[in-house]
Amino acid sequence: MLTTDDRLAIHELLALHGHLMDDGAFDQLPTLFTEDITYDVTALGGGVLTGFAAITAAAQALGDRNPVAHHVTNIRVETTPDGTVRARSKGLGITTDGLCGSVTYDDTLRQTPTGWRISHRTVTPRRTPLHP
Repeated sequence: MLTTDDRLAIHELLALHGHLMDDGAFDQLPTLFTEDITYDVTALGGGVLTGFAAITAAAQALGDRNPVAHHVTNIRVETTPDGTVRARSKGLGITTDGLCGSVTYDDTLRQTPTGWRISHRTVTPRRTPLHP
């Protein structure tokens, strides 16, 4: 069972992602992800990235195509019956031309000796509106 402190720490962790990416603070990725992080950006054309170096290289390769601002919202944290902690959140990315894109982050989290970390992230863009 997650405590209120756990939930607050996870919310803070998810918010940290945008700050680190926007600052280009790739040396601080260990404060966000586990060492064996799997970062799946297949739906964005980037494949599955494993480890800090792969995430850093992918962000650097995007250059000016990186969003200038990452915003995380609508965070939902749950524990599955097997004890896995998952979070689902929305991400908004603002580009240099002022356009905004939307993604969903599906994360698996792990509590480490240094705090909560994301061990797996899947990023899925939202490109079409809902048509009921």
